[in-house]
Amino acid sequence: MKKPGPRSAKRSRQIEKHFGHQMRDRRLVVDMSQSKLGQELGISFQQVQKYEKGINRISAARLYEVCLVLDIPIASMFEGIPRTDRKKKPPV
Repeated sequence: MKKPGPRSAKRSRQIEKHFGHQMRDRRLVVDMSQSKLGQELGISFQQVQKYEKGINRISAARLYEVCLVLDIPIASMFEGIPRTDRKKKPPV
């Protein structure tokens, strides 16, 4: 039986899916195909699909490039990320 992964792995997948949804939503607003976005980024449309579905992680550099191509501020990609119920550490 497979051991469950660390909690941070689940959180990472949620964030990747969030970035993917943000990316897809903006791409559709500007009426751009996955192929066109891939060409602009120098990657395949399959890679764009994987980013949009949250299957593959998107690096900070690639996220920045996506934002340039889609003409949006990078901060907008972080809007709406669900907060976790982490225990607050006391101040040091």
